[in-house]
Amino acid sequence: MQDMLVNLYALDKCSGALWLEKKFSKQSESKYLLDDVVIRKLNVYETHLLVEWVGLHFSAKWQSEVRVAMSRQPATVWVATYQKQIMGFACYDTTAKGFFGPTGVAEDYRGLGLGEVLLYKSLESLKELGYVYAFIGGVGPREFYEKSCGAKVIGDSEQGLYQDILPENKVD
Repeated sequence: MQDMLVNLYALDKCSGALWLEKKFSKQSESKYLLDDVVIRKLNVYETHLLVEWVGLHFSAKWQSEVRVAMSRQPATVWVATYQKQIMGFACYDTTAKGFFGPTGVAEDYRGLGLGEVLLYKSLESLKELGYVYAFIGGVGPREFYEKSCGAKVIGDSEQGLYQDILPENKVD
């Protein structure tokens, strides 16, 4: 899997920005509302809830990254919730400086634009931290990132950050 690069000065072209602007009402700098769907920053006292959710829907490795994101001050995680239940999440500046991810939306909520909004808010947060470009490491859905935020594949990046990863412990 390759890494990708996003120009943070072109965020106004992101599909998540348009979706957020047209559909959601802004409650504050870190909270957006559409009916019972809320896009917001996660509070540190909710860490265990997101870590558990990520374990159920994704992987133990992502749980580790979420813990790091939640240990930051302020936390570097955006979430989407519906009636106070997690629908999806996105971390930034977690695995490495200037990196986006991990991110994921529960299967039942995919295709609604939540991934695009979470991506956009995370990239916007990276820009606010002073980054000019953001990295998306070990990209799976390349076309999603190309379409959503104009991400470009970084040549010769197959090895990238995610190499020499320890194997999961096997219990017999």
